[in-house]
Amino acid sequence: MSKVLFINPVVREEDSPKHVPYGMALLAAVAIDKGHQVAVYDANAWRQPLSKAADACRADDWDVICIGGLTTTYGCIKQCFKIASETSPNSLLVAGGGFLTSMPKEMMEFIPEIDIGIVGEAYNTFIEVLEDIGIRWEWSELKGAVWRDIDGEIILNDERPLILDLDTLPHPAWHLFPLEEVYFKNSSSLFSEDAYLAKRRIDINGSYGCSLICRYCWHLGTTGDMAIKQNPTTDENEVIFSYARNIRYHSVDYIVDMVGRLKRDYGIDFANFLDENLMTVHASSGKKFLFDLCEAWGRAGLLPRRGKSPQPGVFWSGTSHASLHSPEVLKSMYDAGCTHLVYGLESFDPKVLKKMGKGTTRQKNIDSVGVCMKSGIIPIPNIIIGFPEETFESIRNTITALIELGIHAKPHFATAYPGSEWYYNYKQSIIDQYSSLEDYILDLGDATKITGTISTMFSGVELLGLQEIVTTRNLRLLDQFEAAYTPRPPLVTPEKSFNFKPSKN
Repeated sequence: MSKVLFINPVVREEDSPKHVPYGMALLAAVAIDKGHQVAVYDANAWRQPLSKAADACRADDWDVICIGGLTTTYGCIKQCFKIASETSPNSLLVAGGGFLTSMPKEMMEFIPEIDIGIVGEAYNTFIEVLEDIGIRWEWSELKGAVWRDIDGEIILNDERPLILDLDTLPHPAWHLFPLEEVYFKNSSSLFSEDAYLAKRRIDINGSYGCSLICRYCWHLGTTGDMAIKQNPTTDENEVIFSYARNIRYHSVDYIVDMVGRLKRDYGIDFANFLDENLMTVHASSGKKFLFDLCEAWGRAGLLPRRGKSPQPGVFWSGTSHASLHSPEVLKSMYDAGCTHLVYGLESFDPKVLKKMGKGTTRQKNIDSVGVCMKSGIIPIPNIIIGFPEETFESIRNTITALIELGIHAKPHFATAYPGSEWYYNYKQSIIDQYSSLEDYILDLGDATKITGTISTMFSGVELLGLQEIVTTRNLRLLDQFEAAYTPRPPLVTPEKSFNFKPSKN
């Protein structure tokens, strides 16, 4: 059996560490179940100089060192691989997660220390890597991998089929992460009263996939949307993303059993669903999933009490969709302890919403806020500006809706993350704004700052001003800006890409 070290990179360095890396914790549990010895150095939790990562790499004779995360953690990931290579030269260095899946060959070029990367869903692929660790230079039969042969050539293999029954997976290895020392101390959030009072919150995941085709959403190869095909121009394999979907979800028994275990073992009082969109999962199940989940929550004795009285159960939160919720399901969720739902409203402009692929309208977005609040659940709106088709009219439509609803929101910026349709459509325009593609990847964050802009009408500096105008809902300043604006050619130009097939299949 192998000795395996996972390194969790720093996420949102400007914020406190709030979220145990669910995918890494689950992958660690899968490896433990197969008899491997597993340890974790959580750089995100400890927030120490990365020399501590070097200490972790030197702490044992690791057969495998694994580092992975989202694209927004790329800078830290790159440093960690360099440290691992220098301090543990005999270890197999394995990469995985969204940062690699969205652009596997580029990442293998950017980080030459990586021996092998796992593309898409990692659970089965990773175990095969551990079983065949002695190969090192010959992984040609391993599905779901990108690797270097003995001559250094980067090879992308065929995709790995997804696991059909998610309930075959174990619960994440929570014990490997500093829950008491770090994560529970950062449990509180301002999204609702119960969320603010939370002392022992943890994140869980009930499903993989979302039926929506939002142009800004990146793809991680876990939702049936990824294939690996040969590019006829280069004769080499490349990842292709599409609108194909395979929404998979755990049974409610698996979810409730996991939450019950977390309650017994760690005394949690709040569970946050990481699912992309609970309402699309509910819709794909014939509108049964959330009703069944709420009923099972009660049967398991997890119902919490609101107010100042003792709260023996577990409150929870998640994500929703303006067109797919209903008063009935929201009431059931509230009664079961749901406190708030994040709504990706994004915009209130009809043209923007239609182009976005969100499957909603301005009026449905407006109505959804009141419907949700009436149930007792707090709706948390997410607003974005800087869409490719953004105009003064679209900004104005968003501001007037915010005023009508009494919402104050600081908008995020439309960001073309690798793996999204926007990224492939505007890749060259983004590179033109930087000295290289890697510089853009290094600059990416959580869309709260300006990076590569994809607005055809507004520059990055102008979007910064528009962000303040939307935040303050200042229609007077917007009118002044529009009156002074000088029309010009489009700032970015979309292009066709081999890597994204917009037609459904």
